[in-house]
Amino acid sequence: MAPLLKNLYNEEYLDLLSAHLQDSYPEFAVQKFKSEVLNASWKSLELKERMRHISTRLKLFLPQNFQASISILKAVFSKMNFAFSLENMIFQDFVEVYGLNDFKVSISALEHFTINSSSEFAIRRFILKYPQETMKQMRLWALSDNFHVRRLASEGCRPRLPWAIALSEFKKNPSPILEILEILKNDDTPYVRKSVANNINDISKENPEIVKKLAKEWLGNNKELDALVKHGCRTLLKSSDKEILKLFGFLEPTKIRMSDFIYREETSSQDNLDFSFTLYSDEFLGMIRVEYALYFLRKNGVHNKKVFQIFNGELQTEKKSFSKSYSFKEISTRKYYKGVQKLSIIVNGVEFMHKEFTLSL
Repeated sequence: MAPLLKNLYNEEYLDLLSAHLQDSYPEFAVQKFKSEVLNASWKSLELKERMRHISTRLKLFLPQNFQASISILKAVFSKMNFAFSLENMIFQDFVEVYGLNDFKVSISALEHFTINSSSEFAIRRFILKYPQETMKQMRLWALSDNFHVRRLASEGCRPRLPWAIALSEFKKNPSPILEILEILKNDDTPYVRKSVANNINDISKENPEIVKKLAKEWLGNNKELDALVKHGCRTLLKSSDKEILKLFGFLEPTKIRMSDFIYREETSSQDNLDFSFTLYSDEFLGMIRVEYALYFLRKNGVHNKKVFQIFNGELQTEKKSFSKSYSFKEISTRKYYKGVQKLSIIVNGVEFMHKEFTLSL
């Protein structure tokens, strides 16, 4: 079993943090700080709760003047930011909690703290409180020499950033975001381009027509941008949007047929759903996107569809066999319920068949 993320915040990290804090601020009360952090509730706190818990305990032992505290934290962060990434987001969290009334100092701090880490969560509070000022700053960040800062310009304004507060106004009107993405679309760093693609994917969920227009404008310029656009359109592709499928060369599979479908009609939570099939055509199969959909039975008796990719590309053959296996071992992001589930095979957005199978727990 993989170690829990929340355990990144441990005594070793607190010892190092405390030592650097005392170096930069001799009055820092190390033992009292650690006692406040490692209190009776500590073990029950999850990752983001621990982050917030540490940042708010810091406030008790730093100068009450926000700018003075930030100066100390900047010095400490500079000593720690090469060894840690996720853990060091306590610094941004401190700014999010205590810096909303000091825009200038906070924005400078978030730019500093995003290096080898990320200020993507904290910046959203500033977008909500100071939308014009913050987006102006993020356009400047998009031109930064540092790729961590450029990524923040995109990642921080994603309408649906996971684990973060949503930006409802940008769901309605993503125009301010598009100005930033236009600057970053040909960034030479994959880390930045991936964020741009994820932002586009977020936008597509409320504004598919905007993303379709953007895709038509951006496609065909260079292979890196083509890959970015395709990744940004992944939700539209998964939803079998005909316009997007056609844009990427996936035409209706009128000449493709399926045979030799084999699957397990019964499986359990300790086992896998195994299935295989063959696609064939009188001509080359060509550009095909092969997926499977599982219709998971929910607690309320309704089936919830999830789509998973099998193959995506061009086949210069008339026949191709595929096999796949899906594990029903329970994971934290999905709960399974016993009973009849459904499976379908999708080719270029068209569902070829539906089969039922029984899951036991």
